[in-house]
Amino acid sequence: MSPTWYTWLEQGRGGAPSADVLNRIAKGLLLTEAEREHLFMLGLGRPPEVRYIGADGVSPRLQRLIDTFEASPALIKTATWDVVAWNSAAQVVMTDYSTLPHGQRNILRFMFLSPTIRAKQHDWENLARFVVGAFRADAARAGAVSEVAQLVDELCGASPEFATLWRENDVLAHGDGTKRLKHPELGDIELEYSAFAVDGRPDLSLT
Repeated sequence: MSPTWYTWLEQGRGGAPSADVLNRIAKGLLLTEAEREHLFMLGLGRPPEVRYIGADGVSPRLQRLIDTFEASPALIKTATWDVVAWNSAAQVVMTDYSTLPHGQRNILRFMFLSPTIRAKQHDWENLARFVVGAFRADAARAGAVSEVAQLVDELCGASPEFATLWRENDVLAHGDGTKRLKHPELGDIELEYSAFAVDGRPDLSLT
């Protein structure tokens, strides 16, 4: 980008810049994500396409937040549905994620590849359909479509039920509702659930 063209851009001359040009300006000026979004709103009247950035964990503040829900299971997952944080209630009611390798802390793998998790569900078929549709929506919203390709291929090969649901192309919203579990020690449990976005992190959600 020439200095002359950049000057014209600052003066509003030469037409609207492309998204590629704005991304290069943002990179050259070391803009934050919020500043980059503002630049796109000024230049193109719309936010930039979401760039997925995977997370291996959460900030101490987020962990402290979910730890305050002492009687309610809470977890934070990525757009690819990897569980990256959980509280003690989730550990008791769902599973002890700390005993699993990082790559295996994935909700879809639990749902479709774990007989133990499947046996806990009162209505596995409907829950599985919801999970696949909501997963598809989350991945697309966070710009993580390419990142889920390997996981989808793995699950399609290992679970005919997942493959069937994935081919249906349903897209579902999280919202809220109730979920019934058959816990081996606590008996039948009915949980109310809600899903929340993590502000400033389109790759994370709290459930």
